[in-house]
Amino acid sequence: MTETFSNHPDPIRAPQFYASVPSKRLYAWVVDSIITIAMTLAIIPFTAFIGLFFFPILALIIGFAYRSLTLASSSATWGMRIMSIELRDARGERFDFSQALVHTLGYSISVIFFLIKIVSMICMAGSARGQGLTDMALGSVMINRR
Repeated sequence: MTETFSNHPDPIRAPQFYASVPSKRLYAWVVDSIITIAMTLAIIPFTAFIGLFFFPILALIIGFAYRSLTLASSSATWGMRIMSIELRDARGERFDFSQALVHTLGYSISVIFFLIKIVSMICMAGSARGQGLTDMALGSVMINRR
């Protein structure tokens, strides 16, 4: 298992990379949720207000696009940027577009299935690297910006 994390900062030798990351992730998620809801509400009039009947699905689609594009561009959503955290892949590098899509897909599945989201949040709060289930599956970590 140490091989998986060889390119990530060690949480024991370099704890500053992981300091307060779980709480920063929560705050970033709140900011990103507000942005996603605002974007969804802004699009509703362009759907002749039919989008109100499909609001959760529309919000999920807009959130998927928002997260994928922002993660692909700088390995962080706008909420993550505000909180000065970013995702790094298994090699310790920033996400590319395909990694951003896969990570966002994992996040979206966890949002759809509430129990998975709860387990993921417990993992973020309890693991040394603050990883959720999607992070564990991909070998990615959320760290404080260098």
